[in-house]
Amino acid sequence: MIHAQDRAGGAPGDGYPDEPEDEVIRFEQVTKRYGRPGSAPAVGELTMGVRRGELVALVGPSGCGKSTILRMVNRLVEPTGGRVVVDGRDNAHVDAVALRRGIGYVIQAGGLLPHRTVRQNVATVPRLLGWDAAVVRTRTDELLELVGLDPWAHGDRYPAQLSGGQQQRVGVARALAADPPVLLMDEPFGAVDPVVRDRLQTEFRRIQQELGKTVLFVTHDLDEAVKLADRIAVFSVGGVLEQYAAPGTLLSDPASEFVVRFIGSDRGLRRLAVTPIRPEDLEHPLVLAPGDGVAYAATAMEVDGRSWALVLQGDPGRLVGWVPRGPLTEAMRRGERAGRVGDHVRPFDVTVQAVETMRTAFSTLLAQELRFLPVLDGEEFVGVLTPDVVHTALRRDVPA
Repeated sequence: MIHAQDRAGGAPGDGYPDEPEDEVIRFEQVTKRYGRPGSAPAVGELTMGVRRGELVALVGPSGCGKSTILRMVNRLVEPTGGRVVVDGRDNAHVDAVALRRGIGYVIQAGGLLPHRTVRQNVATVPRLLGWDAAVVRTRTDELLELVGLDPWAHGDRYPAQLSGGQQQRVGVARALAADPPVLLMDEPFGAVDPVVRDRLQTEFRRIQQELGKTVLFVTHDLDEAVKLADRIAVFSVGGVLEQYAAPGTLLSDPASEFVVRFIGSDRGLRRLAVTPIRPEDLEHPLVLAPGDGVAYAATAMEVDGRSWALVLQGDPGRLVGWVPRGPLTEAMRRGERAGRVGDHVRPFDVTVQAVETMRTAFSTLLAQELRFLPVLDGEEFVGVLTPDVVHTALRRDVPA
């Protein structure tokens, strides 16, 4: 079932537009038209806010105004109507140069100055602000380490001497150099290959959460938005805000037919990336100890109705492996009643940690021959993931 949501600020109950005090960026009835007055708007009467420390992704088809909306924050594009408020101030009343120096900006391919070294690129804004040279050097090296680059190995190189992924890391470091409260990112990882992009996404999310920056992030990749964003704003052509919600809500409860079409028929699979592993959803099969007798184990499995059991040792239980019923039954037939479960244990090739998403867990499950996968919290056994568990987790939050 499709439910309408408040285009002025998100889903009901999200605190919009009644709680703007926690917002670092706010668009109030913002319109942008190119060309003659009366022409169709690129952005039409947009009202939405971005909370402090939040990463908001802007998604939608080409021509929906995503980059225009982003660039109105730092006045690279001026709105035709309405106002953009940044950190409590109408940005139209702030000097454009001063405004831009206080906002980090990352674009595709890094946008680095080719004639400057990595350190010089990162130090661009601090030097413009007149920081002391020693402070700039320290800050630059700290940021290079933060984004995963060795300042001694990479600091004196030029952009052409770096890979695409390294250039993007330098671009992020440069955007963070003056410690801005807001970061604007316009498809920053779109120009690198999928493997590198996945690593950059994971690393950037870690940095964003560690530093608590407020981020407005434009992407054409819905999977990227689902992976990174706290909330996602979906736009249709003309800059119309169709839905503004957390990834899980967006995927389970789309607000309009447009959002349904934009997300696509595989939205259930995409939800795996934002569905946590919950202990109460996991299966809890029969548990045996390595010292249990073969006869007892075989009988217990027959009563349990499964052809296998887990083997744990200690309290709390440390996973040893699993044991199939067949070898135990065969041992009994041969008269080996004195045998122990530990003699027949098979180790698991892989396990998954409870902090991972259901997407990671399900992918791991599919990559192995067994139809069950142990879930651990550190070394402690939590439960077993099966295809039925995944189905139950995905159905939990689907509206009736």
